[in-house]
Amino acid sequence: MKVKFISLASGSSGNCYYIGTESYGILIDAGIAARTIKKTLKEFGIGIDTIIGVFVTHDHADHIKGVGGLGEKLNIPIYSTSLVHQGINKSYCMTEKLHSSVRYLEKNEPMQLRDFRIESFEVPHDGTDNVGYCIEIDGKIFSFLTDLGEITPMAAEYICKANYLILEANYDEDMLRMGNYPQYLKERIISRTGHMSNTDTAEFLADNISENLQYIWLCHLSKDNNHPELAYKTVEFRLRDKGIVVGKDVQLSALKRNTPSDIYEFG
Repeated sequence: MKVKFISLASGSSGNCYYIGTESYGILIDAGIAARTIKKTLKEFGIGIDTIIGVFVTHDHADHIKGVGGLGEKLNIPIYSTSLVHQGINKSYCMTEKLHSSVRYLEKNEPMQLRDFRIESFEVPHDGTDNVGYCIEIDGKIFSFLTDLGEITPMAAEYICKANYLILEANYDEDMLRMGNYPQYLKERIISRTGHMSNTDTAEFLADNISENLQYIWLCHLSKDNNHPELAYKTVEFRLRDKGIVVGKDVQLSALKRNTPSDIYEFG
């Protein structure tokens, strides 16, 4: 079975990821407009009518802007924990509240959706509730950890079992420190319920990478405090220090903030 992965957007302005088969797929988050999601998928030859569910990580605006249109206008089920759903419907960005499209899931309780085995798990962030997703299809394991302040033992477990990993590298520490963000925001970002720096991500991967891991996508890069090349090089150099060669031992890519990635296909 061929499995496709696309990042439609990845950053503080909006996040949305697609994973699917030849005939159907799901979205992880919908933090860009529903019409943009529909248009972008169409450009890849994917009809919006083939989306069988949206799985939401948390209730921050850059992850939920499009869920109202997808859920209530296009009748696509919106899955998350009950607390995330409460936060979604209280959010200022939700002009279209969720009703008939609401579907609940429980952390660490796997569900089956056609060929997808999907399990959510706790991650440390400052939404109302916060999860990552581990998705298994045809023996391939994808782990999505888009917003987290630190890698807890539970998060580490799902990172280490992945063949394909989507992991946050939000900021460069020097850029954040020297930048013009107010101090309270800098403190929020570096906190244990904030975001992962390039160095945090690089260190963890270098110390914990397994032979099972085939591809790493660095996600949710900051517009003001990071660059894709900087995130990539930080991780690449740290892996090299441990004798892990990018392009040979593992593939690495830094996802773009506002434009779609290439389409990745895995057989």
